[in-house]
This record gives sequence, structure tokens and C-alpha cells, in this order.
Amino acid sequence: MKQSKKISIILILILIINSIFCLNVFAVEPNVNAGAIYSVELSTGKVIYERNAHEKKFPASTTKVMTALLTLENCQLTDTATASYNAISIIPSGYSTAKIQVGETLTIEDLLYALMLPSANEAANILAEHIAGSVSSFATMMNTRAEELGCENTHFVNPNGIHNDDHYTTAYDLYLITREAMKNEAFRKIVSTTTYTLPSTEKYEDNDRICKNTNQLIHPDKSSKPSNYYYKYCIGVKTGYTTQAQNCLVSVASKDGLEFLNVVLDGGSTEDGLNVRFTDSIELFNFAYDNYSMDILKAENDIVKTVEVKGATKKTANLELLSKNALTAFHNHEIDLKTLEPEITFIENFKAPIKKGTVVGTAKYTVDDLVYETEIVAGSDVEKSYLGVILIVAGIAVLMVAFVISPKKKKKKYKRR
Repeated sequence: MKQSKKISIILILILIINSIFCLNVFAVEPNVNAGAIYSVELSTGKVIYERNAHEKKFPASTTKVMTALLTLENCQLTDTATASYNAISIIPSGYSTAKIQVGETLTIEDLLYALMLPSANEAANILAEHIAGSVSSFATMMNTRAEELGCENTHFVNPNGIHNDDHYTTAYDLYLITREAMKNEAFRKIVSTTTYTLPSTEKYEDNDRICKNTNQLIHPDKSSKPSNYYYKYCIGVKTGYTTQAQNCLVSVASKDGLEFLNVVLDGGSTEDGLNVRFTDSIELFNFAYDNYSMDILKAENDIVKTVEVKGATKKTANLELLSKNALTAFHNHEIDLKTLEPEITFIENFKAPIKKGTVVGTAKYTVDDLVYETEIVAGSDVEKSYLGVILIVAGIAVLMVAFVISPKKKKKKYKRR
């Protein structure tokens, strides 16, 4: 009976420990559902989370990030482009447009807002024809630019993402494209805008073409309904949807000096009917900001290490090495920056004498696979010790005296004899 009680207690303890362990495992993973995901901190390129990031997926209208990038690289915002019959007519029924008319002339800026906010497919065609002469030629430019950015699993056949079995990319490749686009201030401004009104023209006199951003993360919503996807730190970027691609979203959030970029592809709906591209993106942002931060690793003139300098006087031999520059490090909160030890590399002939403030080497810190480096300087003067020289001279003097005196003694003894 006692033996069975002991076994029962042991089993209960094992279950408790196992449940605690499982909770810890689940705590380090965001609860996401999309088929392909890539989440990164922009300034460092540190990957926060990934799932099937290199698996080919249909991008739908997230394609337009590349179209916008090429437009900004090849046009001025004040340039104008005119809508051709082909650019308007090849849009299949059911795909989004901005009601741009054949023969209508708009600025590149207007067309970019139409492209990125309501996801106007004809705007993509107009820009493609304006830049490359045709949609197919522009697709060639897109593929060339994708290769330049390091995309290895991407192939575009159109500028808008209208479905084609040969039009695909990956979550990782979309990250590379969006990272490049986010370097452009005009792009940042456009994708963070909630609404934009296209001007009236000779072809469209009414001023009722209000372009509303399809990215619900940036639309303030005071309701408490579950489908309120507003995330106040979000600053873009682009949604996408086709039956084949499902729900897609590339998004960026900025908070506390950190920017995280999420790519969510092949997202359906949750059991509650919520849109996975938004719920996953919010989950990824919350996970990133809850678990990571950018903190001071070493302030300017902080002590990096104390070392003993060879050939120094006893009083000045212990030298404090100071960081020449301040270092900030991006890290998981599980890592205590104060406990990290640096890898020190000294300059050649690191020995006394050394003047205070002299650069004597470098200190390298590795934080979660990211490397941070600063020059290190002497925190005080280090005086050269001449004790060794004195001892050598004294030794030589003693030997010389011994050499001079020793023969004389022998000579005296000889005389006496």
C-alpha cells in the first residue's frame, strides 16, 4: 500500500513538471495560423519567427510592393501617366479598381495612392506601361530587381498580383522587397495613409474617388467587436487576396525605436471567422514587443574589463579598458546584457607605457547571434617599469666588480707564499 502511494506521488510530480515545461515551450512561440510567415526586426535583420518562409506562395496584391518600389526608383512623383485602353480592359471582373478612365491623366503620386490604398489593379498596369512600355516588359524589370535584392524563389508575370499559376514568391522574398521599399520616405508616407482622394480630371469630373486603405491595422476603430483589427503602432504596408492566394498581408509596426516587419501569406479564417492575416500580424507584433527590446549594452566610457599591463609599474599595472563608443543591443529579454563577457583584441605591442585615452584594441560582444563591436581606450596612464633594467644593470655591475676584485685577491696570496 505504501509503495503504491509513493508511485502515485511520483506520477503526480512528473505530470506537474511536464505541464510547467509545456507551458514554457508554448510561451516562446506566437499563436499564429497562416501557411507562411516571416517576422523580422528591420534594423538588425534579426528573425523573430518564421514558418515555411521559403515555400512558394501566390502573393496576390502584395505584389504591388514591388510595383511601387520600381515606380519610385524610375519616376518623379510629379510626373504624369495616361491610362490606355489595354491597362483598363485587361482587369478581370471582380478585381478592385479606382474607377480610372481610359485616356485619363494622373500624376505618379496619385497612381501610387490608388495602387497601394484601395489596391487598384488598373493603376498597376498604367504605371507598368508608363515605365516599361508594356505589362510584360515591366514584369521582366520586376524579376530582374527581385534577383538583385536576393530573391531566389520569386517570379512575377504582372504588376498587380492578378492570379497566374506562374506568378509566385515567398514570405522571405517579400520581406527582402519590402525592406528595400521601406527605405524610401515617399513609400512610407503612402502606405501609412488611411484615405486619399483622387483629383477630378477631364475624364472624371466628380471628386468622389476616395481611396481607402485596405489594411485595417491602420484604421482607428473605437468598437470592441472582435473584428476590430486596429493596431496603433502599424505604419503600413499592403494587403492581398485571391481565392488561390487566400488572405495575405505585409505589415510594419514602429514602437520604442524598433520596427518589426511581418509577412503573412496563405491565411484563411479563424474558428471565430476572423481574418488570419490581421490576427496573425497583431499576434506577431505583440510577441515581438513583449519579448524583445533594444537596450544599452555599454555606455560611452563604461568599463569593459580590467587587465594587467606587462612592463608597467606596480602602481599603474592594473588598467581599466573603457568603451570608446556607446553600444546598444537588440536582444531577447531572457538575455541579461550585464552578464555578457566581451572578446578583447589588443593592438600590437600592447605594453607600457600607455597614455590615458589611447585606443588599445577592440571589444566584441555577441548577443543572440548578433555582433556588436567598439574600440576600447586606456582609462588611465600606464607608466613603464624600469625595475628590470635596474636589476640587469646592478647584476652587470656586481659581476664586473667580482671580476675585478677576484684576480687581485689571488695575486696577493701568491706574493705571501
